[in-house]
Amino acid sequence: MATVAGVDCSTQSTKVVVCDADTGELLGQRSAPHPEGTEVDPAAWWRALAAAGDALLGGVEALAVGGQQHGLVALDEAGAVVRPALLWNDVRSAPAAADLVGELGGPAAWAAAVGSVPVASFTVTKLRWLAEHEPELARRVASVLLPHDWLTWRLTGEGEPVTDRGDASGTGYWSPRDGGYRTDLVELAFGRVPALPRVLAPDAAAGQAREGAVVAAGTGDNMAAALGLGAVAGDVVVSIGTSGTVFAVHEAPTQDPGGTVAGFADATGRFLPLVCTLNAARVLGAVARLLGVDLATLDRLALAAPPGAGGLVLLPYLEGERTPNLPDAAGLLAGLRLANMEPEHLARAAVEGVLCGLADGLDALRGQGVPVRRVLLVGGGSRSAAVQAVAPLLLGAPVEVPDPGEYVARGAARQAAWVLAGTPAPPPWVVASTATAVPEDTAGTGAAVRAGYAAARDGAIEGLLRPGTPVPSR
Repeated sequence: MATVAGVDCSTQSTKVVVCDADTGELLGQRSAPHPEGTEVDPAAWWRALAAAGDALLGGVEALAVGGQQHGLVALDEAGAVVRPALLWNDVRSAPAAADLVGELGGPAAWAAAVGSVPVASFTVTKLRWLAEHEPELARRVASVLLPHDWLTWRLTGEGEPVTDRGDASGTGYWSPRDGGYRTDLVELAFGRVPALPRVLAPDAAAGQAREGAVVAAGTGDNMAAALGLGAVAGDVVVSIGTSGTVFAVHEAPTQDPGGTVAGFADATGRFLPLVCTLNAARVLGAVARLLGVDLATLDRLALAAPPGAGGLVLLPYLEGERTPNLPDAAGLLAGLRLANMEPEHLARAAVEGVLCGLADGLDALRGQGVPVRRVLLVGGGSRSAAVQAVAPLLLGAPVEVPDPGEYVARGAARQAAWVLAGTPAPPPWVVASTATAVPEDTAGTGAAVRAGYAAARDGAIEGLLRPGTPVPSR
């Protein structure tokens, strides 16, 4: 029996799974934590991989890395890390993003160039920030990698850096439509063009690990999750983790001049239009702490409250927000009345606030011509009984909850099995799930909940964008 491994280098931890290459059967898994923060020394990822992979990676025939998207890993001529990596959730480059959008001619120009309009998450904006705020360090930069690129490079003996089209499409300087780097955009951001990793085909090998295992190209975390779930056209993945993401496998590239939908590539040669929110499962955890309860009790409280939470709306921008692009926004609790100032209503408002933001993302995908036949609900937040009960009402599509699993790591393992097999398509691994029917909403309850959320959202946006409005400090 051939075995393969997949690595998920996420914001919070490194997870490693080992699977049967033919069936996908899980044979083992471990994890190790990362330091907290929005910047980190990449050496912490290497240590976490060593800890999580200990006693698992020996004997596997192939492996691949799925990594958090967008992060900036800058290396000097000797391959040493110039500064701690700036992660996707570091919003200090928001002003740089706004400047770059204007300098190219506006959002539509960026969407036409690379399929996405850059926000603070994107690597290209972090390059501009580095050039402007740390010019001495910027002058030392000889090459720029993404987190998964750096780990792949270390695994394969620090030879030629490589990446894949999925992760490259999140930089803001690689075009999914054209299949190549836009070095003019790198120069626009950084003032020059450092070395960039070679983009491999989805089924290509990056090299060999020291122990002899084949190392596949790897990919970004969302692309790996789609591969691990076996998502096909018509499937939309809604992930409720540290961030919230809504993405779908699509046959054609997309470009949204409004910037809501990022026009990424996937890990199979297709495309992965995606909407991302910064605030998801942690919102539920924060409200549970505020109420002094655990997550199971938060579920019970939320399910005891009526849809709409008695008019209470939580706008969950607790860490700023990416969609809509409001990096300096704060959360907002609207509609407070004596009648709804109860724990049950606040718990329900938290669940509805997270899901309404993701439902907005689903509508944005539909607006790009993406078919929505079913929703696959994943991530830590998907295990919430309240989330599972409310999601079909607000998302307006059949919802399936796959069995709990590390789908980013599983997707990386499936890519490794694909490279090992040398077949035209990845092996057909099966994913078990539980289906939830869409409730018949004859009273328009779901629409009413979303309308209340939209009113709070639009009011907050108007207030933040009005000239002279104080911006919350961060």
